[in-house]
Amino acid sequence: MEAYVLTCCSTADMDKEFFLDRQIPYVSFHFTIDGETYPDDLGESYSLSQFYDQIKKGSKPTTSQVNIVEYCEFFEPILKQGKNILHVTLSSGISGTYNSACAAASEMRTKYPDKKIVVLDSLGASSGYGLLIDAIANFRDQGLGLEETAEWVLNKRLTVHHWFFSADLSSFKRGGRISATSAMLGTVLNICPLMTINDSGQLVLKQKIRTKHKAIREMVKQMELHADHGENYDGPCFISHSAAVDDAREVSALIEDRFPHLKGNIVIHEIGTVIGSHTGPGTVALFFFGDVRGE
Repeated sequence: MEAYVLTCCSTADMDKEFFLDRQIPYVSFHFTIDGETYPDDLGESYSLSQFYDQIKKGSKPTTSQVNIVEYCEFFEPILKQGKNILHVTLSSGISGTYNSACAAASEMRTKYPDKKIVVLDSLGASSGYGLLIDAIANFRDQGLGLEETAEWVLNKRLTVHHWFFSADLSSFKRGGRISATSAMLGTVLNICPLMTINDSGQLVLKQKIRTKHKAIREMVKQMELHADHGENYDGPCFISHSAAVDDAREVSALIEDRFPHLKGNIVIHEIGTVIGSHTGPGTVALFFFGDVRGE
């Protein structure tokens, strides 16, 4: 059984204490706002409250993924310590970082031929990606080897469900995920689109729902339909939000009412600067393990 270091990207949207406590090195994406570029370092270089405030004032952040050189610089110190690596990336359905990580791993294997570097695509994002990383860390801590863990990820990554809505459509319009007309009509009609991530790791619009509170109820209904063991679900449940903590708490309270085993066990995270650049403020997302998600 071969020991390994579990690594991931900052876009798993967990807090810094999580990565420190679970001993998971992460590599940072980057974002640019108001002409300055910063690492996506979990709010250290640029606070999340300031970030979303600037978007509300009209700032339009852009993002860049980790490039091959950065990945090599990230991998090499671990390899120099004589350790193998399991790196799990943000979904290839929304970013090219998986390809960059694979290219860097190929270079590093040439330089360190006795070491293993396994790169896997999470097919997930934000704290759904984080939920998968958390589960992998549990297996690592239980002593499961690199190959066995990688096989588990490939078999189970599509059981991580992602459901989310946004009360502010401007960032989705700017990113080309919805049309300008749809954004305008959505704002006028108070529509909150309910979205998910499909089996290819891509964002998919599932329903157009009028009012935020109806969207919250529908999102929890999807958990009732898809979670392992239905209302008896007792696995991990993460919620993430972008400057919408009250809405996130409303989702949490409703889940605790419907899923009694989860009372007091739901974890709420903030959406980081890279994912938040594309969602803008007002997004709430729900993540849990369930059946295999489809198209």
